Amino acid sequence: MIEPISTVKQQETAVLVGVQVKGQPDNLVDDYLNELDFLAETAGALVVKRFVQKLTTPNSRTFIGTGKVNEIKQFVEEREIDLVIFDDELSASQLRNLEREFNRRILDRTNLILDIFAQRAKTAYAKTQVELAQYQYLLPRLTRMWTHLERQRGGIGLRGPGETEIETDRRIIRDRISKLKKELEGIDKQMSTQRKSRGALVRVALVGYTNVGKSTIMNMLSKSEVFAENKLFATLDTTVRKVVIDNLPFLLSDTVGFIRKLPHQLVESFKSTLDEVREADLLVHVVDISHPNFEEQLDVVTRTLHELKADDKPTLLVFNKIDAYEWVEKSEFDAMPVSKENFSLEDLKRTWMAKSNSPCVFISAKHKTNVEELRVLLYNLAKDIHGARYPKDNFLY
Repeated sequence: MIEPISTVKQQETAVLVGVQVKGQPDNLVDDYLNELDFLAETAGALVVKRFVQKLTTPNSRTFIGTGKVNEIKQFVEEREIDLVIFDDELSASQLRNLEREFNRRILDRTNLILDIFAQRAKTAYAKTQVELAQYQYLLPRLTRMWTHLERQRGGIGLRGPGETEIETDRRIIRDRISKLKKELEGIDKQMSTQRKSRGALVRVALVGYTNVGKSTIMNMLSKSEVFAENKLFATLDTTVRKVVIDNLPFLLSDTVGFIRKLPHQLVESFKSTLDEVREADLLVHVVDISHPNFEEQLDVVTRTLHELKADDKPTLLVFNKIDAYEWVEKSEFDAMPVSKENFSLEDLKRTWMAKSNSPCVFISAKHKTNVEELRVLLYNLAKDIHGARYPKDNFLY
């Protein structure tokens, strides 16, 4: 497995690079880079500066323009920066060209997320999933490892052996990918059998953007101790707990958080984990209402659920972190139109309860605010599913 950033003893310094495409508002670009900053921090890097360039389309050679390349190059050399991290996935040639320009390690968003997953993986299953995703990412980018040969351009006898060495490594990695896939297939079958052997209990899955408080809600409802931390991807392994509300038992699973631009390698390798979502009877979609762009995060999760063919399930929307929600009351002398920042929590409640097709509840898992309302909604939804499946059990309610 590729060694994660944070295994290096001294904290590595980094700069972030983002591209603002035409029509993209400044605040959205800031939000993307804030998230990239959080990803870098979670991986163990210290972010020193951000660079943003407005482009119609990214440069095919270096992703950013020549002027911005020179600006970043001067900064990283003067400050002796270790890493340059891009907010988008880079091609093999872009990575190679940028490493040649900066003489620094270049990471793209996908590589950074894979690095965090490598750090977070604790069980053998999670480690196997991450290793598979890393090798799938690495395979088309192998030529980056052989850039030292380019210093001897035209050297007789060097190009052939270099290419042979690359092909040897490709075969090794392809064999390893094949082996890891077979291992995961075996584990997937075991986990599928485990899911079937759980009986006919209603299955509820917590889904949502990363770092919205799913694990905290899991701990609160199941009285368990699932690892919860204010960092991205604190949960990788799916945890399943039996929960009983009044006289109704059901299974509650905590799943890996989604994120925008989630690497497709991870979606493929974490198939079994995501099967908990696909096979659930009820989804509890947790949203961090204190996040300034929570609506976009909600849309990211909805789109991901659609890709997983799990968007047709009964869903309960849980707006978490109401204790951290902030808004600016609009002055009567302010002529500017009302914006989202001027909505009070009560305004948002009325808005979402009116426009959402799913039942909503607004809670603070941290302070256990409105938790009883959440429990009642969960009970009623799970009861309806159980009642439809087993009509003769209705006397339980």
